[in-house]
Amino acid sequence: MSAKIYNVLILSAGNSGRSIMAEALFNKLGKGRFNAYSAGIHPTGQVNPFAIEQIRKLEYPTNELRSKSWNEFSAPDAPKMDFVIAIWDDMANEACPVWPGDSITMCWEFENPATVQGGDEEKRQAFEKVFLYIMNRVRILSEMSRANFNKLAFKREMEDIFRGRDAVFHKMKSTVLCSTSMQNDQ
Repeated sequence: MSAKIYNVLILSAGNSGRSIMAEALFNKLGKGRFNAYSAGIHPTGQVNPFAIEQIRKLEYPTNELRSKSWNEFSAPDAPKMDFVIAIWDDMANEACPVWPGDSITMCWEFENPATVQGGDEEKRQAFEKVFLYIMNRVRILSEMSRANFNKLAFKREMEDIFRGRDAVFHKMKSTVLCSTSMQNDQ
């Protein structure tokens, strides 16, 4: 009996950068464990060239990648999704979308590299940073999905992992800030 292949839909606002990179990462790093798709709530209609640049580092084909509406995946003949991952840059002001069916919905918060001001090098660095963050999460999810698991338990475990990492990051950030301010006080 072959292992289950999970369908993953990655949503973002414009489907031009983060969700496109996540689609490619799931399809490449998932090694046949995932069929990943991406879509936008308000698709821009074009893929950001800095996202394409990052995806090419994986030697992943980019000619089929396109910015598309999530409506394509809510049609009756669309693949049934096991996971729906919304990628937002401001979770405090955005609600995770409700997806029909019994798919597990997760929200991942990553800054939008397309909003970075500056020259090409600053933009390239912003896309690379977000690409690496997404890659880390995809790797974790890919490894965890190899075992047979209960999807709800899996979601809780993923949330705990990311909450723990975010807490460690914020603690490290606070420590650095406190150390810096203490040095300035002396």
